[in-house]
Amino acid sequence: MESDEKLVEQALAGSELAFSELVDRYQERLLRFLMTRCRSRADAEDAVQDTFISAYRYLYSFDARWRFSTWIYRIAIRNAARQSQRQLPAVEVPGDESTGDPLEVCIVNSLSENVWLAAKRTLSSEAYTAMWLRYVEDLSIKEIARALDRTASWTKVTLLRSRRKLSVQLDDGEAAEMKREQYGRV
Repeated sequence: MESDEKLVEQALAGSELAFSELVDRYQERLLRFLMTRCRSRADAEDAVQDTFISAYRYLYSFDARWRFSTWIYRIAIRNAARQSQRQLPAVEVPGDESTGDPLEVCIVNSLSENVWLAAKRTLSSEAYTAMWLRYVEDLSIKEIARALDRTASWTKVTLLRSRRKLSVQLDDGEAAEMKREQYGRV
């Protein structure tokens, strides 16, 4: 299996098959990620499509010193931000019972998935994105910092604070109190 970077080289040389392979590798991951940031599945799908269009159009600007996944997530984050700025009125589809947050529609009853619902409610958008990129997409601190256009220090601090905040949110009252005492706070 060829690396993403090798596929980018081939795509730049004119191989449509190479770019198609990149789309196949990242389409589902980007959709899952963007569904946490967009109002509906349709908006997330539009953002995924816009992401690949932008990636194809600006493939020449990809810097091989970074992983392709970092670059494509950065584009996806920008497209999701543009989607949320559009403020189009929601259209109700007759017979569609899956109204509400697309993340809640996707998440059934798994405990680990419910952690993401709590994270979405508790954390800022940027902190949530950093957590998702780290723990779901397994990007490094450097890659997350690059994708979010932040420093590595900011990324580390944000991840630490987000974990603590989420832990307090998920713990029951007594366990949360014990943890605060361990950190020297009463």
